[in-house]
Amino acid sequence: MGFLSDTQNYGGGVGGKCAVGALRTLVEENRSWFNNWCWVYILVGTVAREHSGPALTFSFLIAGIAAALSAFCYAELASRCPSAGSAYHYSYICVGEGVAWLIGWALILEYTIGGSAVARGISPNLAMLFGGPSSLPSFLARQTIPGLGVVVDPCAAILVFAVTGFLCFGIKESTFVQGIVTSANICAMIFVIVAGGYLGFKTGWPGYELSAGYFPFGADGMLAGASTVFFAYIGFDSVASTAEEVKNPQRDLPMGIGFALTICCTLYMLVSAVIVGLVPYYAMDPDTPISSAFASHGIKWAAYIITVGACTALCSTLMGSLLPQNSSSNKSTLVTGLLAASLAFFMDVEQLSGMVSVGTLLAFTMVAISVLILRYVPPDEVPLPPSFQEAIDSVSARRSMSNSPDDVDIENTKVYAITSDGRAPVLVSKETTIEYPLIEKAAGQLNLLMSVGNRRKIAGWSIAVTCIGVFILTSAASSLSLYSPLRYTLAGVGGVLLLSGLVSLTWIDQDDARHSFGHSGDELFCNWGMSLYESSFLFQVSYAHLFHCYLFCCVLINAYLLINLGGATWTRVSIWLAVGAIVYIFYGRRHSSLQDAVYVPAAHVDEIYESSSNSLP
Repeated sequence: MGFLSDTQNYGGGVGGKCAVGALRTLVEENRSWFNNWCWVYILVGTVAREHSGPALTFSFLIAGIAAALSAFCYAELASRCPSAGSAYHYSYICVGEGVAWLIGWALILEYTIGGSAVARGISPNLAMLFGGPSSLPSFLARQTIPGLGVVVDPCAAILVFAVTGFLCFGIKESTFVQGIVTSANICAMIFVIVAGGYLGFKTGWPGYELSAGYFPFGADGMLAGASTVFFAYIGFDSVASTAEEVKNPQRDLPMGIGFALTICCTLYMLVSAVIVGLVPYYAMDPDTPISSAFASHGIKWAAYIITVGACTALCSTLMGSLLPQNSSSNKSTLVTGLLAASLAFFMDVEQLSGMVSVGTLLAFTMVAISVLILRYVPPDEVPLPPSFQEAIDSVSARRSMSNSPDDVDIENTKVYAITSDGRAPVLVSKETTIEYPLIEKAAGQLNLLMSVGNRRKIAGWSIAVTCIGVFILTSAASSLSLYSPLRYTLAGVGGVLLLSGLVSLTWIDQDDARHSFGHSGDELFCNWGMSLYESSFLFQVSYAHLFHCYLFCCVLINAYLLINLGGATWTRVSIWLAVGAIVYIFYGRRHSSLQDAVYVPAAHVDEIYESSSNSLP
């Protein structure tokens, strides 16, 4: 459990080399994220065979768009609260301890099973490196349990145990080695694109000349594939933990993440387009799709190079997947390694990647909702440790002596209306006259409504209605077996709720208390257009609410991808989340830091931290 961290304000200058600097900063701080590009070696075959077919390229594109929207949500939260944080940290502040616990529990699933999926992908590549599936010793080769049909992988489990042992002895990643592996991985993918493109044009792209067409599984199969390959984009959420080190988080975080995701998505799409064109999707090897595609055309040397690159990248990523556990005790590391090894032994890559995608998408969806909450209904009070009690009493006494009771004059509260001269203040009084009487009447009614303390309630209910509408709409759109009239009715109800919440939030200003949590969200995107933003009221309204839409799109796409992951995956994840809920009820609540916390107004937090730091000897 943790408390709200101190927030810091950073400058927002714009430089001509900001894009390069932003990307360089993120590469230096998060090389392990770029090693996640190895997922393409193990996901292409499974997803193309089972879900997408030749439309795998579009699956990567859709997953990349969803990842980009979630990445900008992380960037906005990190720039608002420039302290080390994660989905757990932001959910803890915005939604509460119980939801944050479940999100953290889902993130444990993401990191643990991520290592299991990587280990499961290493063993077939090792086998191919030494001559084929039968080249490994019998005690390392994959075996099928009779009667159950479960394929076990002893090699994957042994690899996880080996990495766990290294971590227990204090082995750490080398930044230099990470840079070499990342560079080699990128070069290997560029080689696949260039050599595979040449081979495809030479052979006539046999993978695309199919009677089933480009979408053999339909649009739903393509979206189901996008849900699974979303697993390939995980890792950018760790960038939020570098917000304290970034010189200009408002500029560097979104630009760096945007450029990196663009490069990553482009490479994924090009590699998948080449591979599904070289080999028909139904003939692809689910374990070693890229190297097998070259081997099927007789280019053994290229298959060997790709296999070496895949093994190197996967082993490095396996170390990076389990490395965050190295900061804990050896007992925790051993328990984590045992769980990851067991999952790698019994479950295949598709099952593991689906579970990781559920945990990741749940966390990303909650982060997007947290941004909406911070924009419109930021917490009035935040918890601080009891050690700040002296500073809290000092600030409270100083504030009570200097501030007189505030009397709200509802009739003279300022609002703004649109006139031919631009933006003009309007006082809700009988003497006020403006050019447009209808706008005057609407502005007065809206001002009266907001001035009595209902603005936060309306905003809160609007966010809730929007989330409910998203859930109903995506569920109805995904339920193809549902009776058609009922399906369309539910989709219509969900769409109406979604649009109602969106329109309501469009007419509500952001809460001024958001400034207690760092920068306002709109500042994250408007360095390049600030002059226009300030010069025109109409542009200000449209520009500010334009960037609300990306939050709704993020929640909508993530929810749709979650639902398309299938019932079996959701059953396994639900069991995990149920265990997490039980642990929280019987252990987490009793050992919560909030039991002794002191709640203070959010507007006092910075002053309390300053007073506390000044009182230190």
